[in-house]
Amino acid sequence: MDFAYSQRAQSFKRQVETFMEQYVLPYNAQWHAEVERGAYPLELVNNIKDLAKWDGLWNLFLPGLPDDAPGVGLSNLDYAPVAEAMGRVHWASEVFNCSAPDTGNMELLHLFATPEQRSLWLEPLLDGSLRSCFAMSEPDVASSDATNIQTSIRREGDEYVINGRKWFITGPGHPNCRFAIVMGISDSDAEPHRRHSMVLVPMDSPGLERVRNIPIMHYHSPEGHFELVFRNVRVPAGNLLGEEGAGFAMAQARLGPGRIHHCMRSIGQCEVALELMRERAGERRTFGKYLSDRGNVTDWIAESRLEIDQARLLVLQAAWMIDNHGAKAARTAVSGIKVVVARMQTRIVDRAMQVFGAMGLTPDTPLSYLWTWGRAMRFLDGPDEVHLGVVAREELRRARETRGQTAPYYTLPDTLRAAATGDPVRT
Repeated sequence: MDFAYSQRAQSFKRQVETFMEQYVLPYNAQWHAEVERGAYPLELVNNIKDLAKWDGLWNLFLPGLPDDAPGVGLSNLDYAPVAEAMGRVHWASEVFNCSAPDTGNMELLHLFATPEQRSLWLEPLLDGSLRSCFAMSEPDVASSDATNIQTSIRREGDEYVINGRKWFITGPGHPNCRFAIVMGISDSDAEPHRRHSMVLVPMDSPGLERVRNIPIMHYHSPEGHFELVFRNVRVPAGNLLGEEGAGFAMAQARLGPGRIHHCMRSIGQCEVALELMRERAGERRTFGKYLSDRGNVTDWIAESRLEIDQARLLVLQAAWMIDNHGAKAARTAVSGIKVVVARMQTRIVDRAMQVFGAMGLTPDTPLSYLWTWGRAMRFLDGPDEVHLGVVAREELRRARETRGQTAPYYTLPDTLRAAATGDPVRT
């Protein structure tokens, strides 16, 4: 495994960093001011998007980018440092057309859309002229087990009728959000992993209600994490994405790359937190000493650097595995980074907040938002416990395959060794 950034990755990383310094950071305060007034800063974002597209910094996330699509799709390994640079400002991914949930939806449509669906939905997404959302999670079931999902997708003649409730759906508050990919039960009698399908639902469909934008730790995202209700929502049968009964498998295909993108951006956010922490530690004095002269604070700084570098290597390893062996082969690695990075973000940001004191709790710095997002990451795209289970199952599978191979490490009498390994005692 060679995790050295390729010349192409380094070039795009430098370009994105320069673009962020010139066109994103100078307008960060304006973005927040408009959001504070309750308006999504659409004109501001669109103007910056036009510049990014002009510079060729567009659709950088999709390795299989269609030849006729705008932009350049990087491999997962090459995209990692680029996404990290974007992640330093939490709204910046949109200006490069690389923000969730659109990235995952573009991947789904690229893999499974019909020619008509590509024309209606994928091409405008790739062009950045509209946004989308992905409606899977539900309030009344444990959505970490996608077989629990209860929303019904019932075929009636030439239409599908959708009924159900979804929540924590990212993006419906964006003024350009035009459609949702909805997952629900299409055949309740099928085996659990073949019951679900996905349909494309325009957001202006009769019967689709945006109930509320759910705050996370009292923070309201301008794009929203919405509760949606579907009451007899009807869409043409041609809006079925992929095959009936393939929804569960398609969801797994979508979530793998999405998880790693979250982790890439999170590392950029942790770098920002560390930079703020070490700079503040060199400025702030307590009881006659700078915080940077206090051993506990220097330990926090050092531990944060080590944790970021460790997590980055794990993310690069997972990206390399996806590129070389596919998302399925990288499943355990992706679950591992999902746990490691989310937990790391809350630890590092918490340390930075402590160094800043009360200011760290306020909107004067990005730290309180970054902590909130890190905590949310321990749920979104699967909670820690599910991903730990994936890692544990892989370890136990290896144990079954290598049972008895640890016997040479024992220095026990033969009878106890036999009990430990399950081998018969030799006489």
